[in-house]
Amino acid sequence: QVQLVESGGGLVQAGGSLRLSCAASGRTFSSYTMGWFRQSPGKEREFVAAIDGSGTNTRYADSVKGRFTISRDNAKNTQYLQMNSLKPEDTAVYYCAATPWGLASRVYKYWGQGTQVTVSS
Repeated sequence: QVQLVESGGGLVQAGGSLRLSCAASGRTFSSYTMGWFRQSPGKEREFVAAIDGSGTNTRYADSVKGRFTISRDNAKNTQYLQMNSLKPEDTAVYYCAATPWGLASRVYKYWGQGTQVTVSS
């Protein structure tokens, strides 16, 4: 019902910035809360950020608060993750996700394929 495609990953030096994009299919994009997750080798997938359907409310993991900003453009069926002041610890595969169950939901129904972000020292 919903397909998600991430883009914008790459290699960046510590302290630099990247902007990830996630393009979504479907005709009811604005009804979904959107989120970003990441996974490093040998570690569990972790929550990064989420934004509600209207773009009014957001939440972030403590590890990225103040450095990352999540946003969305419902007219383009796209969400974004602006990542500033990147650290080597941010290196991971980043996944776009969508849930119909609201901003506080811990369960996401749809997932993208992931995009690699590598931050060098």
